[in-house]
Amino acid sequence: MLDVFVAGLPKAELHVHQVGSASPRIVAELAERHEGTSPVPADPARLASYFTFTDFAHFVEIYLSVVDLIRDATDVHMLTYGIAQELAAQNVRYVELTCTPYSHVKRGIPAQAYCEAIEDARVMAERDLGLVMRWVFDIPGEAGQPSAEETLRVALECRPDGLLSFGLGGPEIGVPRPQFKPFFDAARAAGLHSVPHAGETTGPQTIWDAIGVLGAERIGHGISAAQDPVLLKYLADNEIPLEVCPTSNVRTRAVASIEEHPLATLVAAGVPLSINSDDPPMFGTTLNNEYLVAASLLELDEEGVRELARNAVRHSFAPHKAALLAEIDSYAV
Repeated sequence: MLDVFVAGLPKAELHVHQVGSASPRIVAELAERHEGTSPVPADPARLASYFTFTDFAHFVEIYLSVVDLIRDATDVHMLTYGIAQELAAQNVRYVELTCTPYSHVKRGIPAQAYCEAIEDARVMAERDLGLVMRWVFDIPGEAGQPSAEETLRVALECRPDGLLSFGLGGPEIGVPRPQFKPFFDAARAAGLHSVPHAGETTGPQTIWDAIGVLGAERIGHGISAAQDPVLLKYLADNEIPLEVCPTSNVRTRAVASIEEHPLATLVAAGVPLSINSDDPPMFGTTLNNEYLVAASLLELDEEGVRELARNAVRHSFAPHKAALLAEIDSYAV
């Protein structure tokens, strides 16, 4: 059975958000801890309906209500290590976790305390779970240039050991990418990789801007590239990978249905890509499930799914790619 194969397959996850990965158990515990000061239900059974989104703007609203539950460094550590446990249970060996320090610093958590909390969780995860964690610090685009300035400051002044990349998330509509150029220039000059979101809920021009203006080495989502044959060829020829999250795109209404998802079009055009989960508990999915969704859309057998896992490693910034690839190659049910 393909689901058994996928469950045991060693995997890398490149597009998953810290707060968006909070399981119902973690969210409920945080909501109970802060009961009376948050609209988030403290009952895990009620979270499924709470995490039903009418559109992308509603998703952002709900997402930020969960962000509001993270109020001190203890919360940050509990969240981060809890994510590690759930990823490790899916045989994820390596993750580049997208963190948004601005959202927590502006709510009163000192930047250094935030970074120390995620670093302690990272060290524990590698020691106890065999999961290697690295960080993407991303700008919440809806908060504009002040959030970009603060994200860059935290990244460069605190510079946690696990930090690899600089990103840009949040809504795309009304948030043009070029305004963030100085911040990406500075992050890249400091040795961080550029991995902005683009082309999830907007057209191909956002992706062109991410590449040409922000120096994107990988694109978060990027599914609207399917609308532009010239862009498809550019991505393929220049080996700029997309981080594709199929269920997320349906749940946020970026795509009308899973059957209409452009994954097959992207693959047919030779665009390099990885399969990821984005905000899995919020979208009622897991990375294992996303592999099964991709396998269905692409009509893959076990070897095809294994190649998806290899591609995630190849497109990662992992320090130990050869070892991860060898583990995938040697895996057998």
